[in-house]
Amino acid sequence: QMVESGGGSVQAGGSLRLSCTASGRTFDNYTLGWFRQTPGKVRRYVAAISWNGDSTDYSDSVKGRFTISRDNAKNTHYLQMTSLKPEDTATYYCAATFRRNWRRMASDFTAWGRGTQVTVSS
Repeated sequence: QMVESGGGSVQAGGSLRLSCTASGRTFDNYTLGWFRQTPGKVRRYVAAISWNGDSTDYSDSVKGRFTISRDNAKNTHYLQMTSLKPEDTATYYCAATFRRNWRRMASDFTAWGRGTQVTVSS
């Protein structure tokens, strides 16, 4: 089970840090990621980090503003979001995949959290 936390409401330009903690199993050897979704739209890739933390990848829309990290000892990964914009408003989902060469596709990820809402007001 993966559980997100840290969502909330913030004004444009503000920051939030999302956390995703796994329980019941370890994801040490998994690629961990974040996706986001707005009502009526497909779930979109935000960022991912390799199993050992050596490699990170970001969608163009968040590159330079968001930072993904992981702490395997805590079975937790994070998404630090800065310079938030109203268009970042969405439900954010954490995810995991055993794929080492992942694609920016929800179908590549096999474990999911239930989501946490992020609302950015202008």
